[in-house]
Amino acid sequence: MSETFPVTVAVTRADGSVEQVRVGSATRQGDGFSLSLGDLRIGGRAEAAPVRAASAAPRGGGDASGMVFPPYGRSKGMPIVGGSMQDLEFYANGCRRTLSDPGKARWHDKERVLLAAIEAEMARQSGGGGEMPDDGHIPPPSDDDAPF
Repeated sequence: MSETFPVTVAVTRADGSVEQVRVGSATRQGDGFSLSLGDLRIGGRAEAAPVRAASAAPRGGGDASGMVFPPYGRSKGMPIVGGSMQDLEFYANGCRRTLSDPGKARWHDKERVLLAAIEAEMARQSGGGGEMPDDGHIPPPSDDDAPF
C-alpha cells in the first residue's frame, strides 16, 4: 500500500499571518513520489477567500468548499477539497460510524454536514468533467494550452 502525503504551500496574509494551503497530494512510488495537484492559477490577482465561521454548514448542504477535515487523523484540519481519495474514504467512514451510534446522536447533524461535504468532493474527483485523468498522468499539451 502506498503512502500519501498532503502537499501544502505557505501563504502570507496581509495581516502577516501565515496559512498552510493544501494544493495537492504526493504519493510514494518506489524511490520517488507522484504529485497530484488541484486546480491552480498562476499569475493574476488572488481572489479573496470568503471568511466563514468554523461551525458554519457548507453552502447547498454538500459543497465542500471551505470545509476542513475533523481534528484527528493525518489530514486533520486540512481542506476537504483536494483531499486524497484515501483520506476522503477514511473520514467518511468515521462519519458513518458516528452516525450509526445512537449514543452520539447529539453530533449527528454536524456529522451529516461533514459527510455530505466529503461525499461531494469524492463525487467531484471521480466525476471527470475536465479534471486530470484518474491514472494521474498529465495529458499532452494542445493548442488550448498556448500562453498567447
